[in-house]
Amino acid sequence: MPKFYDFALRESSLKALERMDIHTPTPIQAQAIPILLEKRDIIAQAQTGSGKTLAFALPIMEHCDPARREVQALILTPTRELARQVGSVLTDLSKGSGLRVTVLYGGVSYGPQETAMRKGSHVVVGTPGRVLDHLRRRNLRLEELRLLILDEADEMLDRGFAPDVERIISATPKDRLTALFSATTPEWVHKIASKHQINPEIISSKDEETELDIEQVVMDVFRQDKFQVLIKLLRQPLDGTTLVFGRTKHGVRNLGRKLNDQGFQVSVLEGNLGQNQRDRALGRFREGKSDVLVATNVAARGLDVLHIARVINFDVPDTAELMTHRIGRTGRMGRSGQAITLVTATDLSKWHEIERKLGVKLPRIPAPGAENGASDRQDEPQHKQGQNGTQNGKPKKFGARPRYGRGRRRGRRLARA
Repeated sequence: MPKFYDFALRESSLKALERMDIHTPTPIQAQAIPILLEKRDIIAQAQTGSGKTLAFALPIMEHCDPARREVQALILTPTRELARQVGSVLTDLSKGSGLRVTVLYGGVSYGPQETAMRKGSHVVVGTPGRVLDHLRRRNLRLEELRLLILDEADEMLDRGFAPDVERIISATPKDRLTALFSATTPEWVHKIASKHQINPEIISSKDEETELDIEQVVMDVFRQDKFQVLIKLLRQPLDGTTLVFGRTKHGVRNLGRKLNDQGFQVSVLEGNLGQNQRDRALGRFREGKSDVLVATNVAARGLDVLHIARVINFDVPDTAELMTHRIGRTGRMGRSGQAITLVTATDLSKWHEIERKLGVKLPRIPAPGAENGASDRQDEPQHKQGQNGTQNGKPKKFGARPRYGRGRRRGRRLARA
């Protein structure tokens, strides 16, 4: 494994790495950094917590010239939280280099961002909507851009963000360097990326030493019982906090209110909240003032909170990729975690498709209290137990579920988000 000094990085970057107590490149960094230093396009897939941010941040420091006042690197992210997280890493890395980093995201006033841009920013991190706004206001110019990074590239190129991302790319030079990073890079991502990249290097890295150690199970529930099942799960002893995912903004707000009424300390995170509200919700959760965070998929990417011990999919995710990103919020930095998905009869077809794309059949266990009468319910069909979800004809006990971590069968591991 190479060392960082093998890459001929700036002295300021090496000192910054020392301050950050980072000494050895992760596998994705060891692969990606030399390629980007050679100014070649790249598509990089690596699990969550693998060091993807530094993999593109260090080459950015090398390619940008502090003597030139124009924006030379742009990193696009799907969420404000991820933009701030990436911006923080770049700011720490840029100390002593003379490079200035600006983060652009919505939910806050334009004034401070405009002031930062007027002072001369070399590196910009932002969400597509706010970056487009600054382009239209002529606060941001990209004619001299050298590097374009799409973080969480599958999300950035999906239908929701794609139009804005395409408009931003059209304002950049054609000879720029373009890099895509994500935990999941489906084939359609490669097809779209081919319009914007030139012979990209495609790399995929799995770091066995930091492989996710997550116990995953499915609970078959009746739709009308979901909330009571969630309450019973949240009342079980747990060394850490819980992240509960819902599908819609309204549903998440309603679920948060109901859980608060039951006496839980709950924070809610969804896209319609103003930035101050989002900061307060995340702040309470990070500081341990809330035991539960109820969120939409806005929390599925870029949320790095080490004390999340369990993820509960109250609503089944829409895609296998979202499933991967959701469960990647737990079991971080060598810790173990749980991921529980509540599946009703109406979710079955979607869930089977998710399992098919993930290439894994997850075990099913009874929901808390299901032993006392749930099997007698006739208003919804019983879910069939697969081979991996039974044990002597009965659902596997919670402690018997497979673990997705070091030393387990590779085909049953899920990519990290």
